Amino acid sequence: MPLVSPARFVHIVYRTRRSEQMIDWYQSVFNARIQHRNPALAFLTYDEEHHRFAFVNLDVLMPRGAGAETERQGLIGMDHVAYTHESLEILFGNYSALKARGILPYWCIHHGVTVSMYYGDPDGNQMEFQVDAFASNEEANAFMSGPGFAQNPIGVEFDPEDWLAQVRAGAKLADFLTRREHLPVSPVRGAAGVPA
Repeated sequence: MPLVSPARFVHIVYRTRRSEQMIDWYQSVFNARIQHRNPALAFLTYDEEHHRFAFVNLDVLMPRGAGAETERQGLIGMDHVAYTHESLEILFGNYSALKARGILPYWCIHHGVTVSMYYGDPDGNQMEFQVDAFASNEEANAFMSGPGFAQNPIGVEFDPEDWLAQVRAGAKLADFLTRREHLPVSPVRGAAGVPA
């Protein structure tokens, strides 16, 4: 199956130790509003999309003095960029095509608002390829304001091979769009978290 290009660029995630200042700046410059916020994470948007910016507060996730390399090069800055595909069939078709080329995702996670696969390029730049879990932005925004997202704003990991096996057994990929279980909360993987 040939690869299908993403339908659109959707968001960027930043790791920061200046969470308040970053959120204030993006609210001021983009007239952005907060969709969801807790001490570790903030999601902002300036349009109908559920989020255009996310901020990871390193002072919460990796406090100074906790033995972590809190000031190392690359820890603060861009975490990843995200691209949306139109369907799970395209996302999983690309997964299979890339797997055949020896390119595998380091993190597969159902965020609730998206089903996502994260890849790293040869330089270590991280990118998310996702499919929206809801038919409308209004539904996605409502989910982000609800108890399931509050319980787990990170997401639940999944094994793409398990999902594909279920599809071969008769399930439909669309059946996986709704996050039915909100636990366990996945550790953050990639540059800002647990190695994959």
